[in-house]
Amino acid sequence: MQYTIEGGNLPIAILELTEGESVATEAGAMSWMSPNMQMETKAGGMKRLLGRAFSGESLFENVYTAVGGKGLLAMASKFPGSIRAFHVRPGSSIVLQKRSFLARETGVNLSVFFQKSIGSGFFGGEGFIMEELRGEGLCFGEFDGSVIEYDLAEGQEIIVSTGCLAAMTATCSLSIQAVPGIKNALFGGESLFNTRVAGPGHIWLQSMPLPEFAAAIAPLLPQSGN
Repeated sequence: MQYTIEGGNLPIAILELTEGESVATEAGAMSWMSPNMQMETKAGGMKRLLGRAFSGESLFENVYTAVGGKGLLAMASKFPGSIRAFHVRPGSSIVLQKRSFLARETGVNLSVFFQKSIGSGFFGGEGFIMEELRGEGLCFGEFDGSVIEYDLAEGQEIIVSTGCLAAMTATCSLSIQAVPGIKNALFGGESLFNTRVAGPGHIWLQSMPLPEFAAAIAPLLPQSGN
């Protein structure tokens, strides 16, 4: 598979598939495609259905296959931000925030990733359930705003504001950290808790989490009854 990601802050991933090659996408992800792309909607088994429901994804996904020659499939992000491609390899899985999965080669499996720390699940902003991509192949995720990447060495840590963790390799670990001081917590304008990410591993951070964007524009929107 060949691909390009275009469009700047309104990104679109354009995939070129060889004959017989398939890619699975989140339901409704297709923006345009060549006429020889054959689509099949699949749900998978009960375990997979439950996992997709818990992770906030659609219960179904579409599998597109190039038939009779090379095929083209384009997928746009649902929100201004970034699309990132990941190459998943055996023994090196990628963990994504909920609802960020866009597409995967069929050699990659999408499953649920449960937070090991109860505190991280309640207060870290990422929730108990994230998404894990395992196997071999390319996958694509969509994220809010710009994406900045860091490599964390063994024992190296970074403090991340609620909702800004977009993705990480599964070798990273999460915990929570309370904002120190009552005055800081009440008047600092930050969340009461932040997420502490520890290496070794690679992380992807997003600059504009959708809940924060929604909260920022909510006061500007017309109120019902006005």
